[in-house]
Amino acid sequence: MSKITAAITAVGGYLPDYVLSNKILETMVETNDEWITTRTGIKERRILKEEGKGTSFLAIKAAEDLIQKTGLNPEEIDLVIVSTATPDMKAASTAAYTATQIGAVNAFSYDLEAACSSFLFGMSTAAAYIESGRYKKILLIGADKNSSFINYKDRATCIIFGDGAGAVLFEPNEEGLGLQDELLRSNGEGRDFLQATYGGSSYPMTQEAFDEGKHYVFQDGRTVFKNAVFNMADVAERILKRNNLTNNDISWLVAHQANKRIIDATAQRINLEDEKVMMNIEKYGNTTSATLPLLLNDYESQLKKGDNLIFAAFGGGFTWGSIYFKWAYNPK
Repeated sequence: MSKITAAITAVGGYLPDYVLSNKILETMVETNDEWITTRTGIKERRILKEEGKGTSFLAIKAAEDLIQKTGLNPEEIDLVIVSTATPDMKAASTAAYTATQIGAVNAFSYDLEAACSSFLFGMSTAAAYIESGRYKKILLIGADKNSSFINYKDRATCIIFGDGAGAVLFEPNEEGLGLQDELLRSNGEGRDFLQATYGGSSYPMTQEAFDEGKHYVFQDGRTVFKNAVFNMADVAERILKRNNLTNNDISWLVAHQANKRIIDATAQRINLEDEKVMMNIEKYGNTTSATLPLLLNDYESQLKKGDNLIFAAFGGGFTWGSIYFKWAYNPK
């Protein structure tokens, strides 16, 4: 009997309609298009504006896109994981609500949170379930409504983040395709430099904290950038070396879309040509847990069975990692 590996067999995505361009941001905060573009590579981002709609709305839409494209019967799904840094609410599971709304009535579900590395860590989790032989169909969704904790008077953060969601289906594979190797890391000392402090158990929300805007995300941009550049590039290079891969063996770099300079540094570290680097940061900004699946959704038509993909991500916590992955199907 062949060894079971965990392959992605379908993708889907969703982005809100409202486009927040750099030109619009110029009217909201002291910044300009050239300053944003040269420092981040971002031109616009999507924002979920409808009142009362949160991350689950994005996740449901991405899942429904996948289901519609493939004809998947939701009742066959065994597990739904929603990777997110912005759950709908505390205590109540965003994944449980998402699963119910898409008709995955036979699935169990839970949220997975590791900041911008959430989807990458979710890939490891989903693959482990599949490889165990216990489950056959796992829906992994990366979704974030980042606009819910952004201060649009803070130019250090409001220029970066957008809202969106992407979904992938993991299934067993006996051809050796799917997840090949992973290198995942974390360092809790990093949480001082990127956090949304108030609203958690250590710092419950108070009227005073709310009035002072302490529920918004805070980022020490210089420290986060420095750590992201080094760590994302480091794990990508290490995973190539331990699998005896060269840049010629790699079809695509699938890197977290936080900053174009970070993505470029990672590609340069592994000597990868620009045309092998997936990029959509210009259109969407940093959608946190959604960046990796949205890349797969945007580039699905260019992916070929057997392609070698290197995933890389870095997020708050700090959390980071890289995954070596073989694509399992040709364009449909």
